[in-house]
Amino acid sequence: MEEMLLKGSLYGSIVGDALGVPVEFISREQLKRKPVVSMREFGTHNQPSGTWSDDSSMSLATIISLTENKIDYDDLMERFLNWLRQGEYTPFGVCFDVGISTERAISRFEGGLTPLRCGGVAETDNGNGSLMRILPLLFFLRKEFGEDFATLPESYDLIHNISRLTHAHPRSLMACGLYLAIANELVLGRLHKAKHFKGVAVAKGLKKARDYYQSNPSFQSESVYFARIFNTYFNMLPQKEIRSTGYVVDTLEASLWSFLNGHNYTETVMKAVNLGGDTDTIASICGGLSGLYYGLTSIPEEWLESLQKKDWLKEVIDNFQNSLA
Repeated sequence: MEEMLLKGSLYGSIVGDALGVPVEFISREQLKRKPVVSMREFGTHNQPSGTWSDDSSMSLATIISLTENKIDYDDLMERFLNWLRQGEYTPFGVCFDVGISTERAISRFEGGLTPLRCGGVAETDNGNGSLMRILPLLFFLRKEFGEDFATLPESYDLIHNISRLTHAHPRSLMACGLYLAIANELVLGRLHKAKHFKGVAVAKGLKKARDYYQSNPSFQSESVYFARIFNTYFNMLPQKEIRSTGYVVDTLEASLWSFLNGHNYTETVMKAVNLGGDTDTIASICGGLSGLYYGLTSIPEEWLESLQKKDWLKEVIDNFQNSLA
Protein backbone atom coordinates (compact mmCIF):
# COMPACT_ATOMS: atom_id res chain seq x y z
CA MET A 1 0.00 0.00 0.00
CA GLU A 2 2.71 2.50 0.97
CA GLU A 3 4.51 1.75 -2.31
CA MET A 4 1.50 3.03 -4.23
CA LEU A 5 1.26 6.09 -1.98
CA LEU A 6 4.90 6.92 -2.72
CA LYS A 7 4.35 6.58 -6.45
CA GLY A 8 1.10 8.53 -6.39
CA SER A 9 2.73 11.35 -4.49
CA LEU A 10 5.91 11.62 -6.55
CA TYR A 11 4.21 11.22 -9.91
CA GLY A 12 1.48 13.59 -8.77
CA SER A 13 4.13 16.19 -8.05
CA ILE A 14 5.99 15.74 -11.35
CA VAL A 15 2.80 15.83 -13.41
CA GLY A 16 1.70 19.01 -11.62
CA ASP A 17 5.06 20.59 -12.39
CA ALA A 18 4.82 19.66 -16.08
CA LEU A 19 1.28 21.04 -16.32
CA GLY A 20 2.47 24.37 -14.94
CA VAL A 21 5.66 24.81 -16.96
CA PRO A 22 4.07 26.17 -20.18
CA VAL A 23 2.14 28.88 -18.31
CA GLU A 24 4.62 29.90 -15.61
CA PHE A 25 4.44 33.67 -14.92
CA ILE A 26 1.21 34.03 -16.91
CA SER A 27 -1.36 36.07 -14.99
CA ARG A 28 -4.56 34.71 -13.48
CA GLU A 29 -6.57 37.06 -15.66
CA GLN A 30 -5.02 35.65 -18.83
CA LEU A 31 -5.64 32.09 -17.69
CA LYS A 32 -9.28 32.87 -16.94
CA ARG A 33 -9.66 33.72 -20.61
CA LYS A 34 -7.83 30.57 -21.71
CA PRO A 35 -7.57 28.15 -18.77
CA VAL A 36 -5.28 25.15 -18.72
CA VAL A 37 -7.31 21.94 -19.06
CA SER A 38 -4.58 19.47 -20.10
CA MET A 39 -0.89 19.24 -20.94
CA ARG A 40 0.33 22.04 -23.19
CA GLU A 41 3.50 22.37 -25.20
CA PHE A 42 5.96 25.23 -25.63
CA GLY A 43 4.61 28.34 -23.87
CA THR A 44 6.73 30.26 -21.35
CA HIS A 45 9.89 28.14 -21.58
CA ASN A 46 9.34 26.84 -25.13
CA GLN A 47 9.48 23.21 -23.98
CA PRO A 48 7.67 20.13 -25.35
CA SER A 49 4.61 18.78 -23.58
CA GLY A 50 5.38 16.81 -20.43
CA THR A 51 8.56 18.71 -19.59
CA TRP A 52 9.27 19.12 -15.89
CA SER A 53 11.25 21.99 -14.39
CA ASP A 54 13.62 22.73 -11.49
CA ASP A 55 11.02 21.55 -8.96
CA SER A 56 11.16 17.97 -10.20
CA SER A 57 14.85 18.04 -11.17
CA MET A 58 15.91 18.94 -7.62
CA SER A 59 13.42 16.43 -6.18
CA LEU A 60 14.82 13.71 -8.44
CA ALA A 61 18.36 14.61 -7.43
CA THR A 62 17.22 14.29 -3.81
CA ILE A 63 15.56 10.94 -4.48
CA ILE A 64 18.71 9.51 -6.06
CA SER A 65 20.89 10.84 -3.25
CA LEU A 66 18.60 9.34 -0.59
CA THR A 67 18.50 6.04 -2.50
CA GLU A 68 22.27 5.74 -2.76
CA ASN A 69 23.56 7.51 0.34
CA LYS A 70 20.68 8.12 2.78
CA ILE A 71 21.59 11.57 4.20
CA ASP A 72 24.71 13.11 2.68
CA TYR A 73 24.59 16.90 2.37
CA ASP A 74 27.75 17.12 0.27
CA ASP A 75 26.38 14.56 -2.16
CA LEU A 76 23.08 16.44 -2.41
CA MET A 77 24.80 19.73 -3.14
CA GLU A 78 27.07 18.08 -5.71
CA ARG A 79 23.96 16.79 -7.46
CA PHE A 80 22.33 20.22 -7.34
CA LEU A 81 25.51 21.69 -8.81
CA ASN A 82 25.52 19.12 -11.60
CA TRP A 83 21.89 19.95 -12.33
CA LEU A 84 22.58 23.67 -12.47
CA ARG A 85 25.80 23.53 -14.50
CA GLN A 86 25.48 20.30 -16.49
CA GLY A 87 21.73 19.84 -16.82
CA GLU A 88 21.63 16.50 -15.01
CA TYR A 89 18.21 15.31 -13.80
CA THR A 90 16.50 17.33 -16.54
CA PRO A 91 14.48 16.07 -19.52
CA PHE A 92 16.87 17.40 -22.18
CA GLY A 93 20.17 18.10 -20.45
CA VAL A 94 19.47 21.79 -19.92
CA CYS A 95 18.58 23.68 -16.74
CA PHE A 96 16.08 26.26 -17.99
CA ASP A 97 14.58 27.48 -14.72
CA VAL A 98 16.24 28.28 -11.39
CA GLY A 99 15.39 30.58 -8.48
CA ILE A 100 17.73 33.37 -7.44
CA SER A 101 18.28 32.12 -3.88
CA THR A 102 18.81 28.56 -5.10
CA GLU A 103 21.39 29.61 -7.66
CA ARG A 104 23.24 31.73 -5.10
CA ALA A 105 23.32 28.87 -2.58
CA ILE A 106 24.67 26.39 -5.12
CA SER A 107 27.25 28.95 -6.21
CA ARG A 108 28.37 29.32 -2.60
CA PHE A 109 28.88 25.56 -2.43
CA GLU A 110 30.77 25.68 -5.72
CA GLY A 111 33.00 28.31 -4.14
CA GLY A 112 33.90 26.05 -1.22
CA LEU A 113 31.32 26.80 1.48
CA THR A 114 30.14 23.81 3.51
CA PRO A 115 26.61 22.63 2.55
CA LEU A 116 24.71 23.68 5.68
CA ARG A 117 26.05 27.23 5.41
CA CYS A 118 25.04 27.71 1.78
CA GLY A 119 21.37 28.63 2.13
CA GLY A 120 20.36 32.26 2.33
CA VAL A 121 19.30 33.52 5.75
CA ALA A 122 17.80 36.90 4.83
CA GLU A 123 14.06 37.51 4.87
CA THR A 124 14.31 38.04 1.11
CA ASP A 125 15.55 34.45 0.76
CA ASN A 126 12.09 33.03 1.47
CA GLY A 127 11.30 31.81 -2.01
CA ASN A 128 9.79 28.36 -2.48
CA GLY A 129 13.00 26.65 -3.65
CA SER A 130 13.32 24.25 -0.73
CA LEU A 131 9.60 23.61 -0.25
CA MET A 132 9.32 22.48 -3.87
CA ARG A 133 11.87 19.67 -3.42
CA ILE A 134 11.18 18.49 0.14
CA LEU A 135 8.48 15.88 -0.55
CA PRO A 136 10.75 12.83 -1.15
CA LEU A 137 12.03 13.24 2.40
CA LEU A 138 8.57 12.23 3.69
CA PHE A 139 9.13 8.58 2.89
CA PHE A 140 12.67 8.55 4.24
CA LEU A 141 11.46 10.06 7.53
CA ARG A 142 8.73 7.45 7.83
CA LYS A 143 11.34 4.72 7.32
CA GLU A 144 13.85 6.19 9.78
CA PHE A 145 11.60 7.58 12.53
CA GLY A 146 8.24 5.85 12.08
CA GLU A 147 4.76 7.12 11.35
CA ASP A 148 4.85 9.64 14.20
CA PHE A 149 7.96 11.43 12.95
CA ALA A 150 6.09 14.76 12.94
CA THR A 151 6.20 14.78 16.74
CA LEU A 152 9.97 14.24 16.97
CA PRO A 153 12.51 17.10 17.15
CA GLU A 154 15.14 15.04 15.30
CA SER A 155 12.79 14.79 12.30
CA TYR A 156 12.46 18.56 12.13
CA ASP A 157 16.24 18.92 12.45
CA LEU A 158 16.62 16.77 9.34
CA ILE A 159 13.86 18.57 7.43
CA HIS A 160 15.43 21.91 8.27
CA ASN A 161 18.91 20.79 7.21
CA ILE A 162 17.63 19.62 3.83
CA SER A 163 15.95 23.02 3.37
CA ARG A 164 19.00 24.86 4.72
CA LEU A 165 21.10 23.74 1.76
CA THR A 166 19.44 26.48 -0.29
CA HIS A 167 16.96 28.25 2.02
CA ALA A 168 17.96 28.73 5.67
CA HIS A 169 15.57 31.39 6.95
CA PRO A 170 13.26 30.03 9.72
CA ARG A 171 10.19 30.76 7.61
CA SER A 172 11.34 28.47 4.82
CA LEU A 173 12.33 25.78 7.31
CA MET A 174 8.91 26.00 8.96
CA ALA A 175 7.04 25.81 5.64
CA CYS A 176 8.85 22.55 4.84
CA GLY A 177 7.99 21.12 8.26
CA LEU A 178 4.33 22.06 7.96
CA TYR A 179 4.06 20.55 4.49
CA LEU A 180 5.61 17.21 5.45
CA ALA A 181 3.52 16.96 8.61
CA ILE A 182 0.38 17.40 6.49
CA ALA A 183 1.60 14.89 3.91
CA ASN A 184 2.27 12.34 6.64
CA GLU A 185 -1.28 12.64 7.96
CA LEU A 186 -2.55 11.95 4.45
CA VAL A 187 -0.45 8.78 4.36
CA LEU A 188 -1.85 7.72 7.73
CA GLY A 189 -5.40 8.31 6.58
CA ARG A 190 -4.87 6.21 3.47
CA LEU A 191 -3.15 3.38 5.35
CA HIS A 192 -5.97 3.28 7.90
CA LYS A 193 -8.57 3.39 5.12
CA ALA A 194 -10.28 6.49 6.51
CA LYS A 195 -13.06 8.07 4.45
CA HIS A 196 -13.32 11.73 3.49
CA PHE A 197 -10.44 12.63 5.78
CA LYS A 198 -8.72 15.31 3.70
CA GLY A 199 -9.59 18.33 5.85
CA VAL A 200 -9.02 16.38 9.05
CA ALA A 201 -5.58 15.25 7.89
CA VAL A 202 -4.54 18.79 6.99
CA ALA A 203 -5.71 20.07 10.38
CA LYS A 204 -3.91 17.27 12.26
CA GLY A 205 -0.67 17.80 10.36
CA LEU A 206 -0.76 21.53 10.97
CA LYS A 207 -1.41 21.02 14.68
CA LYS A 208 1.46 18.57 15.16
CA ALA A 209 3.93 20.82 13.37
CA ARG A 210 2.59 23.96 15.02
CA ASP A 211 2.97 22.38 18.46
CA TYR A 212 6.64 21.75 17.72
CA TYR A 213 7.29 25.23 16.35
CA GLN A 214 5.45 26.96 19.17
CA SER A 215 7.68 25.16 21.67
CA ASN A 216 10.84 26.22 19.85
CA PRO A 217 11.96 29.82 20.53
CA SER A 218 13.65 30.04 17.12
CA PHE A 219 10.28 29.73 15.38
CA GLN A 220 7.72 31.29 17.69
CA SER A 221 7.81 34.65 15.91
CA GLU A 222 7.28 32.96 12.53
CA SER A 223 3.87 31.48 13.30
CA VAL A 224 2.14 34.77 12.52
CA TYR A 225 3.13 34.41 8.86
CA PHE A 226 1.22 31.13 8.65
CA ALA A 227 -1.84 32.39 10.52
CA ARG A 228 -4.16 32.00 7.53
CA ILE A 229 -3.53 28.28 7.03
CA PHE A 230 -3.93 27.69 10.77
CA ASN A 231 -7.45 29.12 10.52
CA THR A 232 -10.14 26.44 10.37
CA TYR A 233 -11.94 28.31 7.59
CA PHE A 234 -8.89 28.89 5.38
CA ASN A 235 -10.32 26.77 2.55
CA MET A 236 -13.37 29.06 2.39
CA LEU A 237 -11.34 32.08 1.30
CA PRO A 238 -12.33 33.30 -2.17
CA GLN A 239 -9.81 32.76 -4.96
CA LYS A 240 -9.11 36.48 -5.20
CA GLU A 241 -7.55 36.37 -1.73
CA ILE A 242 -5.09 33.60 -2.68
CA ARG A 243 -1.71 34.87 -3.85
CA SER A 244 0.18 32.60 -6.26
CA THR A 245 3.68 34.03 -6.06
CA GLY A 246 7.05 32.40 -5.43
CA TYR A 247 7.11 33.60 -1.81
CA VAL A 248 7.13 30.44 0.30
CA VAL A 249 4.09 31.40 2.40
CA ASP A 250 2.04 32.33 -0.68
CA THR A 251 3.06 29.09 -2.38
CA LEU A 252 2.09 26.93 0.58
CA GLU A 253 -1.23 28.75 0.93
CA ALA A 254 -2.05 28.46 -2.77
CA SER A 255 -1.15 24.76 -2.84
CA LEU A 256 -3.21 23.92 0.24
CA TRP A 257 -6.18 26.03 -0.89
CA SER A 258 -6.24 24.25 -4.27
CA PHE A 259 -5.91 20.84 -2.63
CA LEU A 260 -8.68 21.51 -0.12
CA ASN A 261 -11.08 22.89 -2.72
CA GLY A 262 -10.74 20.18 -5.36
CA HIS A 263 -12.60 16.88 -5.49
CA ASN A 264 -10.12 14.77 -7.46
CA TYR A 265 -6.53 14.93 -8.68
CA THR A 266 -7.37 16.67 -11.94
CA GLU A 267 -9.51 19.34 -10.32
CA THR A 268 -6.98 20.17 -7.62
CA VAL A 269 -4.01 20.61 -9.96
CA MET A 270 -6.11 22.55 -12.45
CA LYS A 271 -7.11 24.93 -9.67
CA ALA A 272 -3.45 25.31 -8.78
CA VAL A 273 -2.21 25.91 -12.33
CA ASN A 274 -4.97 28.34 -13.19
CA LEU A 275 -4.12 30.57 -10.24
CA GLY A 276 -1.34 31.84 -12.51
CA GLY A 277 2.04 33.12 -11.37
CA ASP A 278 4.40 30.43 -10.11
CA THR A 279 2.26 27.76 -11.72
CA ASP A 280 4.75 24.89 -11.93
CA THR A 281 5.76 24.99 -8.27
CA ILE A 282 2.26 25.50 -6.88
CA ALA A 283 0.86 22.69 -9.03
CA SER A 284 3.79 20.45 -8.12
CA ILE A 285 3.33 20.96 -4.37
CA CYS A 286 -0.44 20.60 -4.64
CA GLY A 287 0.01 17.61 -6.95
CA GLY A 288 2.15 15.83 -4.39
CA LEU A 289 -0.62 16.05 -1.78
CA SER A 290 -3.30 15.19 -4.33
CA GLY A 291 -1.41 12.14 -5.57
CA LEU A 292 -1.17 10.94 -1.96
CA TYR A 293 -4.83 11.47 -1.20
CA TYR A 294 -6.44 10.35 -4.46
CA GLY A 295 -3.83 7.76 -5.47
CA LEU A 296 -1.72 7.02 -8.53
CA THR A 297 -4.72 5.76 -10.51
CA SER A 298 -6.39 9.16 -10.14
CA ILE A 299 -3.75 10.81 -12.34
CA PRO A 300 -4.91 10.80 -15.96
CA GLU A 301 -3.00 8.16 -17.89
CA GLU A 302 -2.42 10.51 -20.82
CA TRP A 303 -0.64 12.94 -18.50
CA LEU A 304 1.61 10.22 -17.13
CA GLU A 305 2.34 8.99 -20.65
CA SER A 306 3.23 12.49 -21.83
CA LEU A 307 6.01 12.92 -19.24
CA GLN A 308 9.42 13.24 -20.82
CA LYS A 309 11.91 10.46 -19.96
CA LYS A 310 9.12 8.46 -18.34
CA ASP A 311 11.16 5.21 -18.41
CA TRP A 312 13.98 6.89 -16.49
CA LEU A 313 11.50 8.40 -14.04
CA LYS A 314 10.08 4.95 -13.39
CA GLU A 315 13.55 3.54 -12.75
CA VAL A 316 14.45 6.34 -10.31
CA ILE A 317 11.19 6.08 -8.37
CA ASP A 318 11.27 2.25 -8.32
CA ASN A 319 14.84 2.28 -7.00
CA PHE A 320 13.85 4.71 -4.28
CA GLN A 321 10.92 2.53 -3.26
CA ASN A 322 13.14 -0.56 -3.17
CA SER A 323 15.71 1.23 -0.99
CA LEU A 324 13.01 1.90 1.61
CA ALA A 325 11.68 -1.65 1.69
